[in-house]
Amino acid sequence: MNLRTVSLRRRVAVSVLLVLFLVLVALVIGVDRTFAGQSSRDVEGVLRDLETRAVTSVLRGAPPREVVRQLSKKNGVQVTVELPNGTSFGDAPEDGQYQRKARTINGNRFTFYADTEAISQAQVRLRKLLVLLGLGAIAVTGLLMIVVVRRALAPLDAMTSLAQAIAAGHRGGRLNPSRTDTELGRTAAAFDGMLDSLEGSEQRTRRFVADAAHELRTPITGVQAVAEALVQAPVDSPDRDQMSFLLVREARRAGRLVDDLLALAQLDAGYEMQREPVDLLGLAEAEVARTRYVAPDFDIAAEGVSVTVHGDGQRLAQVLANLVDNARQATGPSGTVRIRVDLTGFTVSDNGPGVPEAERERIFDRLVRLDDARDRRSGGSGLGLAIARGVVRAHGGELTCEPSENGAVFRVTLPVARPS
Repeated sequence: MNLRTVSLRRRVAVSVLLVLFLVLVALVIGVDRTFAGQSSRDVEGVLRDLETRAVTSVLRGAPPREVVRQLSKKNGVQVTVELPNGTSFGDAPEDGQYQRKARTINGNRFTFYADTEAISQAQVRLRKLLVLLGLGAIAVTGLLMIVVVRRALAPLDAMTSLAQAIAAGHRGGRLNPSRTDTELGRTAAAFDGMLDSLEGSEQRTRRFVADAAHELRTPITGVQAVAEALVQAPVDSPDRDQMSFLLVREARRAGRLVDDLLALAQLDAGYEMQREPVDLLGLAEAEVARTRYVAPDFDIAAEGVSVTVHGDGQRLAQVLANLVDNARQATGPSGTVRIRVDLTGFTVSDNGPGVPEAERERIFDRLVRLDDARDRRSGGSGLGLAIARGVVRAHGGELTCEPSENGAVFRVTLPVARPS
């Protein structure tokens, strides 16, 4: 998206002045034509009045010459008559602007003249006056627009100042619009919402980095301590084998945590999953086989229908393994875990203590453990469920912890599922 960064003040001012100019031009043209039309109608009315008086006088028996003399007394009005024998009375105007009208009455041709020069001059003066007033109005409006637009756009300056202050490191500032039902109010509210989201994300990132550093410090400290002890121990010391075992265990623990952090970083960066047909029931049966190999006496089974989805089989297997491992740790050696595949995805349920209602969403946060001591002993980092949800969402699905009266139930919903 390329935003055109023209001057908003200039743009608003020019737009308003252009609209005002067009309105004034239309107003001048409209007034001029209205004045001309009304003046023409007034002259027509004067000529009709003269015609009516002439007809009345002739019908009363007044001679044509007398009619001409009576009607020509008014200023700006002249009347001429031409008799059938060619005799004419009255003087026709020779110069100036006149509007004429002719009428034959009892065989005599009367011609009526009305002077329109005064009207034309008045129309010219009115046109000039309108033009001058219009230009003056545009000039005054332009000066006022400089002040009005600057004041109207002051909230944008406030947004700019706040953004610059936040970029300089001054967090916590907000616009706090008094109204959110206006254009600037909605923009300011969206701006504040964006800042809340960014600062919240920044705080979560900082907290996550601090927690990750704390988590890494424990195995790294253990590796360092065991390595130093191993170096200082005599070659024939009976504790060397145990220290070597501890060194490998702590190194693996640190390696798993680094792998989990890398997986989260890839998910956050929009890691593109491989897309291929994956049989969810086959995936569940493979996980059952893996778990029985690790814990032969553990009660775990897969059931349901064969469903194929398009996704990354390795990542989906990782999700299933995380859920099953969590369920196995929660229930203990004598627990029961069931994987059920249906047309919308699959569920992993167990008969363990379950997840409290208040914790069903928090458990998907990063570096969260409901039983911190147990997870530390098992090498868990508190990232498994966060990674699992990230993988499922990358496939366009969702991972949730559902209410259950007995144990915990995790549901994975995947799109475009169909029987294979």
